[in-house]
Amino acid sequence: MTFQSMNEGAQFVATSRDILLQNQITVTIGTNFFEYRDLLKEERPQQVLGAPFDPEVHDMNAGNAFWLVAHDVDGLLMHTQASRLIDLKQKTLSGYMLKKFREFPPAIPDLDLKRSRYRASPGANRITGHVVYHGEVWMGGSPGQYRGSGLSTVLARYGLHEAMRRWDPDYIFGFMARTVAYKGFAERMGYMHNEPGALRWYRKGQDTPLEGFVSYLSNEDTRYLLEMPVVDVVDVPRPHPKAA
Repeated sequence: MTFQSMNEGAQFVATSRDILLQNQITVTIGTNFFEYRDLLKEERPQQVLGAPFDPEVHDMNAGNAFWLVAHDVDGLLMHTQASRLIDLKQKTLSGYMLKKFREFPPAIPDLDLKRSRYRASPGANRITGHVVYHGEVWMGGSPGQYRGSGLSTVLARYGLHEAMRRWDPDYIFGFMARTVAYKGFAERMGYMHNEPGALRWYRKGQDTPLEGFVSYLSNEDTRYLLEMPVVDVVDVPRPHPKAA
């Protein structure tokens, strides 16, 4: 069954666009990752483009990847995310990641890839088919301005809807640092399944690892999420004072 945006998620998307318009948030979606990399160098220099979306390494095009950015009323970058379609070719996600997890590192320096490891979680052993890797999720602004706000939730689901509209995948997944997951970020993003202990990243010269969760949604989960009215999943954010 093909995801039909006119019937499934249409109310959510329409309301989301209204919220973004009221807050004068402008969303741009693109597929040229060289362009996206240049944008980040200029507008998000504190965090470089993540390795899973490096156009020098991965063949990404309009058919298998997109990026999404949002700018605020002052024209400043306040949000990013990106998605990439992966055909597991009858493998499970766990089987794929056991060999490929080093291609999905967190955006931190001095990683010791030899000591780092991936552990297959129960959900990853079941995930197969066409899957979307969802990453590059970043919120800007001053402390407390956007992080944890209704706008972050609306933008996250906007990206999930775009992935469904383009590809109607079997699953959508991402990785999340344990410290971030414990703050409820997975719930704000809309992920219904969050499994701990999937990743353990070590930095050179350090013995304490960065622990990572795998977060995921099935096709059915995502449809359910996008069919819900916005007011059922988030407190609708009030317009920014400059946007009023």
